[in-house]
Amino acid sequence: MTQTLTVSQEPGAYPTIQDALEMAPDGAVVSIAPGHYAEGLRLAGRRISLEAAGEAGTVTIDAGAAGRPAVSCVGGAVVLRRLVLRSAGYPAVSARAAQLSLDDCEVGAEDHTGVWAGDGTRLTARRVKAVGGQTGFVIEDAAGLLAECEVRDSGGDGIIVRLGADPVLRDTIVAGCGGRGVYVYQGGRPTIERCEVSGAGGVGIAVAHQSAPAVTGTWVHETAGVGMHFGRGCSGLVEGCRVERCAEPGILLDEGATPTVREAPDEDGAAGVGIRTGGAAQDADTVDQLLADLDAMVGLAAIKSEVRALIDEIHVDQWRREAGLSVGAVSHHLVFTGAPGTGKTTVARLYGQLLKALGILPHGEFHEVARRDLVGQYVGHTAEKTTTVFTAALGGVLFIDEAYTLSRPGGGGADFGQEAIDTLVKLMEDHRDEVAVIVAGYTADMRDFLDANAGLASRFAKSMEFASYTPAELVAIIGRMATAGDYEPAPGLDDALLQWFGHLKRDEGTFGNAREARKLLEGMRKAQSGRLRTLGRAPSVRELRGLTLADLLAATRSHEARGGEW
Repeated sequence: MTQTLTVSQEPGAYPTIQDALEMAPDGAVVSIAPGHYAEGLRLAGRRISLEAAGEAGTVTIDAGAAGRPAVSCVGGAVVLRRLVLRSAGYPAVSARAAQLSLDDCEVGAEDHTGVWAGDGTRLTARRVKAVGGQTGFVIEDAAGLLAECEVRDSGGDGIIVRLGADPVLRDTIVAGCGGRGVYVYQGGRPTIERCEVSGAGGVGIAVAHQSAPAVTGTWVHETAGVGMHFGRGCSGLVEGCRVERCAEPGILLDEGATPTVREAPDEDGAAGVGIRTGGAAQDADTVDQLLADLDAMVGLAAIKSEVRALIDEIHVDQWRREAGLSVGAVSHHLVFTGAPGTGKTTVARLYGQLLKALGILPHGEFHEVARRDLVGQYVGHTAEKTTTVFTAALGGVLFIDEAYTLSRPGGGGADFGQEAIDTLVKLMEDHRDEVAVIVAGYTADMRDFLDANAGLASRFAKSMEFASYTPAELVAIIGRMATAGDYEPAPGLDDALLQWFGHLKRDEGTFGNAREARKLLEGMRKAQSGRLRTLGRAPSVRELRGLTLADLLAATRSHEARGGEW
């Protein structure tokens, strides 16, 4: 007979789940009264069931403050029923080499995965809802079943299947994810049956690295990227699927991708999904508009020339490919060096949009990260964290600002910045055709960064030096900002601004370039507000728009009084 242990505040019951587990024999059921339990449970080699005594959702196991998963299983056989499982910085539920069953549960992990299953785990999840976090489910080197599950509003990919994993995803909904809906790579072989994928920020179902999923009866709609994308060397089956209101084409097959595609008929009996092979189409009008936007930026003549050279090379490579000529491997990773406020982030965004318009990247989405987003707190955490961030950026641009901080010790004991660099080097090579990595920082510091790994510098196609703006260019930037904000500089103000910027010390490490211009304009706007308040009447439209020499003098006096700080 199965033994049941009760957790509640009633006399004779166990006060915590951990207390009950310490006394529970294998095969027991731990019945948990409604409530919030701030615990992180580690089950090693256990055969145990944890279930809510009441309805689904009445029991929450929250490990957010514990610095661990709500439930982690190593070996054994664990059943979780009708529970809400929460964590922060760790998977809500993790399993290694275990049998894990979740029924009618809800999982959520701040900045991490709802359910992680690996190392030969057999996962069965029925009616499980994963909400928020970075990823809903990650299944690697594992098998099992996801049935009638929901993954909603993940910051990155909804479901990841990798390292040869072959689960069945059946009647499952993936909606509103920031990255891809379902990402299958590194030899993944899932069966995806009667699922719905919608609202993804990238591709609906993306397949890479020799993977071979079987996708049947599935509806993919309203994704920012194409509905399905099979990379080079991938195979599998797509049968009876609907792809609607996604980026064109509905299904994109790269050169060397060989899945069998049997389309579902539309209402008129004809195949309703567009399929294109060999790469995405180029949008010449969008490319021209983006290059015009680049040309419209103040200054940056050398940068504009180098970006155009890269675009020309991509065009020529496409013509060579169409002519049957060989095309060498091309990296789209770049190094941006120079002082802050010189347009590096803006150009990186435009570059991603250009690569999308040229058919190089599926969506060109921009992901900006810094050291804190890549470096973990313990051995192994950094590689996992870096991989998660990198995976979320696939199909777009990963922009690492102040990248040189990764090659500097962070202080306070062990530092894992080098682990992040080493992980990036491998990922950049493995995913060379799927992402553009742009690293940015001060010129001298970036040289040290590129020396931190023997293979790092070779991963980048080009290094671009962003020169500081001249005083005249900074005046032009202020003029554009003022016009955009419905302000109008008074006659003679441009000359005064030119004089002001001309006398400022413009050292790379201290001068903020366009940021300096923006802060000065903000100071002038505040000075104008104070001046207009003393009029004793409502100002005219002309007065509301006007920025005067007096406003500039007030702003610069305030700046100098603060020792050069705004």
